[in-house]
Amino acid sequence: MLVKEYRICMPLTVEEYRIGQLYTISKHSHQESGTGEGVEVLLNRPHHDAVRGQGQHTEKRVHLSSKLPSWAHSFLPRIFYITERAWNYYPYTITEYTCSFLPKFSIHIETKYEDNCGTNNSVFHQGEDRPDVEVEVLDIAYDEIPERQYKISEDLRCFSSVKTGRGPLREDWKQTSEPVMCSYKLVRVQFDVWGLQGRVEQFVHKVIRDVLLVGHRQAFAWVDEWYDMTLEDVRTFENQMLVATNQKFGCRET
Repeated sequence: MLVKEYRICMPLTVEEYRIGQLYTISKHSHQESGTGEGVEVLLNRPHHDAVRGQGQHTEKRVHLSSKLPSWAHSFLPRIFYITERAWNYYPYTITEYTCSFLPKFSIHIETKYEDNCGTNNSVFHQGEDRPDVEVEVLDIAYDEIPERQYKISEDLRCFSSVKTGRGPLREDWKQTSEPVMCSYKLVRVQFDVWGLQGRVEQFVHKVIRDVLLVGHRQAFAWVDEWYDMTLEDVRTFENQMLVATNQKFGCRET
């Protein structure tokens, strides 16, 4: 198992990002879906946990076959999808990914959101019991993303929000921006197959890193689209996107 902690700062508050996160996931899922690939939403419903209280549970199928490296096609079937199950108890979430025909493959992500610039070294572990986990701090404005995913409208070095007056983001933006928050993500990737484990786990972490960068860039680049929304508004938007996205797969809402 390969474990890493990612920290991604945003020029938002944790409360603001609650809306932005839901909006961005729904819009991005819809954009990425089509011709049998992308995200198929199986369910999206309220969920109550005895410890964490009221939350939201979602289940999706993420169809990825055309996005795999060439060497992976040698042992994966042509029709390939991963099941995503998520439990959102904002500002804490759990997300799990599994694959039915690869029982030894899994991804587990814990996320905590805090109003700081990524300075909390004990967000997942308290006291002296904190294990030695590699920490990677991602910069949504200045870290490179895959060239195919670059859009000038989402370049945060140039983007300026009309509704919030925030941006463009300068090189020292994490230290000088007000407000600023951080998404802390503890990511565990396991692929327990001899001869392939290291290669696959490293590749999956690279994919996750790119997804985190692009997703958080978009959340701020789209801020003027969601900033005035209430939680009820964004839940309505989620349901609209669920129906529209599943139509691309010929599915019914669950």
